[in-house]
Amino acid sequence: MDPFLLTGMFPFRCKPPLLGRGKLLKLIGLQGNRLNESFFFRAFHAFARRVRGTVTSVSTQDPVVAITFDDGPDPTFTPGLLEILGRHGARATFFMLGESARKYPGLVREVASAGHAIGNHSWGHPSFPAVSRKERRRQIRACDQALAPHGVRLFRPPFGHQNRETFIDAFLLGHQVVLWNVDSEDWLDHNGQLIAERVERETTPGSIILFHDALGVVLDVRHVSRERSLDAVDRVLDRLGGRFRFVTVPELLRHGRPRRIEWNFLGSPDLFEMLRNPDGTPWRYRAAGEEADR
Repeated sequence: MDPFLLTGMFPFRCKPPLLGRGKLLKLIGLQGNRLNESFFFRAFHAFARRVRGTVTSVSTQDPVVAITFDDGPDPTFTPGLLEILGRHGARATFFMLGESARKYPGLVREVASAGHAIGNHSWGHPSFPAVSRKERRRQIRACDQALAPHGVRLFRPPFGHQNRETFIDAFLLGHQVVLWNVDSEDWLDHNGQLIAERVERETTPGSIILFHDALGVVLDVRHVSRERSLDAVDRVLDRLGGRFRFVTVPELLRHGRPRRIEWNFLGSPDLFEMLRNPDGTPWRYRAAGEEADR
């Protein structure tokens, strides 16, 4: 029995262990069969370990960290970022938007061929708790299709917005949800030196660092340019390159035990009213398969 199949046996808010071993086994028809009972509980506990929280870092003593980039690919800034990563011998993970990946498939191939990992960041960057379950699943599937065959089964929710239901939707589609424990805040009006100092101060073995190689949604159009972010990445790799090896998230996960937390973070209506597209027009998310007018 695949542990993923167990997710369909219980309502999202049900806590099966509280039923008791005998009642739970009787419920699913395994009571009395020692082999099946043992296998079921091993599978169930493996499943429980996977769904108990969102990955934010890895517990390890190895000098490895993962640097990640959201919202790309972008034809203006992603190529420059690839040059910086290559010059420092760093591997990264790109959480791409399906809409952008569909528009720039050559960049997706270039990122993958350089040895970087590519994860799913949805199709059109909606706040997942604010849209229907059907739309959430469409967003993830449409992005998977746009990234194929280069994508890995990692998902990062747009804005970092997540609740229990949105986490389980991604999980049921076969994705491990990965967020971060070091936020560069490169989406704000900081210069490269300040961004780099913040990242250097907070990075430890096993950290997952958040940067952006594009910004499809902004608070101020001045933040659209990624030049300051790329400057900060260059500084971080130069200063931390002697202390850490920069690896992809899939490789980082092989160096220790993932640290998982209950990540529940919802956006406020006031935030959504403040958001703008890069051209300054009021922002709205694009439904799965929909592309921006350009």
